[in-house]
Amino acid sequence: MASLQDLAARLAIPGLPEWTGVAALIALLLVGLAYLLMPFSVFGVKGRLDALEAQLDEIRDEIRGLSIRMSDGPRRPAAEDWVDPPRMRNPAIDEQPRTTPPIPPPASWPDPPRGGRPEPRLDWPTRR
Repeated sequence: MASLQDLAARLAIPGLPEWTGVAALIALLLVGLAYLLMPFSVFGVKGRLDALEAQLDEIRDEIRGLSIRMSDGPRRPAAEDWVDPPRMRNPAIDEQPRTTPPIPPPASWPDPPRGGRPEPRLDWPTRR
């Protein structure tokens, strides 16, 4: 009994009764035990993993089907079928490319409002 009182005195939270430290420790241990014993399916992890596994199975089936189709398909030489598209000749486009970037136009500022400067003027007291 003395060791339990000594433990309670060591775990006491300052400003609260001596038993609050033990109660907090017991509550934390119960929460930790609940998380250890709780099955993952409660959180929905099992369902998500099953869905991902089904998607992976579908992707594998598609890849197998594509590889079978590619291996069974007729083989033809690519060089004989390829024809270069005709090129349109335009002298404006066929000139030498620019070596410098185009110069942008100068910045334009809005016209100041009538009656002077755009910022407010302060009326300072004048000495008379």
